[in-house]
Amino acid sequence: MAEPTPLEPTQQGRVTVGPHGFHFERFGRGQRDTVCLLNGLAMHTRSWYPVLPRLLDQWDVLLYDYPGQGESSWDDRPVEIPELAAALPAVLDAVAVERCHLLGISYGGFVALDAARLFHQRLHTLTLSGILLSHEQLFQMYEALSLRFYAGTEAEFEIYTRYMYEKIFGEAFVRAVGPALESMRQRFFERYRDRKRALVRLTEAQDPFFDRLDANLPGYRAVPTPTLIVAGAQDRVLPPWVQRKIAGVLPHVRYEELPDSGHVVYLEQPERFFATIGAFFRRRDLDF
Repeated sequence: MAEPTPLEPTQQGRVTVGPHGFHFERFGRGQRDTVCLLNGLAMHTRSWYPVLPRLLDQWDVLLYDYPGQGESSWDDRPVEIPELAAALPAVLDAVAVERCHLLGISYGGFVALDAARLFHQRLHTLTLSGILLSHEQLFQMYEALSLRFYAGTEAEFEIYTRYMYEKIFGEAFVRAVGPALESMRQRFFERYRDRKRALVRLTEAQDPFFDRLDANLPGYRAVPTPTLIVAGAQDRVLPPWVQRKIAGVLPHVRYEELPDSGHVVYLEQPERFFATIGAFFRRRDLDF
């Protein structure tokens, strides 16, 4: 059997927002709707490559890295989530796309929420997965623990990656991938063993996000974009009952819950996940 053709971006480049340079990649030539996929905390653009074939037969795809990820700039500066969101219109302008379907996974959901609050006129739809928009003490404890590991030794960081990979996936996925889970964990460890400060900066950006949450609630409540929330029923990082709270803030929301899935639903239940969001993108409406 022939090897699959490697994916190559149609266009790539860098945009500048404030002091930060954001690397972006575009797949497609602007003749179809564009889907923008926002990275989780420890991802980079290439983390999406294995699932891009599920989208590229119908949509163009746009990806970009946050500071400290992939090929974006990194000089250990503080970063704020509204800056990460402001990269979206800059990237859309760079590829001459007016609007996109925006999907934020985990940490990317924070970026997506602020993009919707600040730039909803650039969105066809908004999809969120593994994210929250409420004050949760357990989440704050998890963030504080993560920061302690990032500030520790390389050996302590290696232990953290094992704890994280035990926590983020559901039982069915872990059983299915078997030994491949260890290679996934090792790739994450190698990618960030010398860039732990990037994880610190991105994690610390959550603090002002939540400090301003109450003041920004009117802005979230005014978002007119149809929004789909896709939660994993076995998510132990952000349980479904936490994700469901977003439906009490954003005004136009549909909540879907996928069984036998943990925090990373697009990897754990790809057939159901991409079928669901594909129907949403095609209708641009919550009645799909």
